Amino acid sequence: MAAPNSSFSDIITTSLQGYSGTLADNVTNHNALLRQIKRKGNVQVATGRTIVQEIEYTTNTTGAWYSGSEAIATDQQDTFTAAEYNYKQLAGNVVLTGLEEIQNSGKEAVHNLLRARIKNLERTLINTVATAIYADGTGSGGKEIGGLQLLAADTNTNTVGGISGNTYSWWRNYVYDFSTNGVTASATTIQTAMNTAWLNVVRGTDKPDICVADSTYYTYYWSSLQANQRFTDDKGAGAGFTNLMYNGSCPVIYDDQCPTTHMYFLNTDFLFLRPAKGRDFKVLGEKSSVNQDAMVVPMVWAGNMTTSGRQYQATICA
Repeated sequence: MAAPNSSFSDIITTSLQGYSGTLADNVTNHNALLRQIKRKGNVQVATGRTIVQEIEYTTNTTGAWYSGSEAIATDQQDTFTAAEYNYKQLAGNVVLTGLEEIQNSGKEAVHNLLRARIKNLERTLINTVATAIYADGTGSGGKEIGGLQLLAADTNTNTVGGISGNTYSWWRNYVYDFSTNGVTASATTIQTAMNTAWLNVVRGTDKPDICVADSTYYTYYWSSLQANQRFTDDKGAGAGFTNLMYNGSCPVIYDDQCPTTHMYFLNTDFLFLRPAKGRDFKVLGEKSSVNQDAMVVPMVWAGNMTTSGRQYQATICA
């Protein structure tokens, strides 16, 4: 069924089409972790049947010292593999009824109503993504993206991207569990946990560049610092977010979406957000209901969160 007012339809479509890129930026900039991933250039478009993330899992063993004419190994080396992730889909709708068209007659009135609906949709999608980046991929019947509770799981022998952490020890994030270590989490023990986690994921110059924490562990760390040590970072990942510093270079950021009694040391060189090509908050064409006096304009996203290096990520939990 054609829209009863063609100009009304054009207002909806053009307004939302122009808003898609802004919403994609707002989603990443709204969250400190996603903002850091974006800064690293790791918001990368995905294509194909699944999302494939390349992994460098071992070194080239032909590298060795030699003397004179001593033979140098020429063995074929397999140093790369790949993790495979499924696409997950997210969508929301802007809906305007025929009665609302009547009550908001005139282009400016329609624009005002539409802007309000768009902002509401934006807040909804931002909050949905902000929660999902900590998910384990089982939410909503397995429809949710696999966030940190999958990629840097409390039990690090789980399977991620089709690769078993139980089978391959190099495909495990580090876990510091207060309970397993017989320690009670507190302001006097949090720095020991953080130091241990940090040292277990540093590989030469590869080290965590952001730490996210729930209110409990963030408060423990905050309380553990002397007043003159409470340095914050107003640049990079910490811009606009409540944060402290760890080890002089890693912002520790409070995120109200972080799971209770959790803290993550993350190296975002090995973390990615992979939106599907043409589905990064893409506005689809408006659809007129067949049995209602209403117009629906869907906005969709598809993709997943991935990692190419679980061994560079650390989880602190209880």
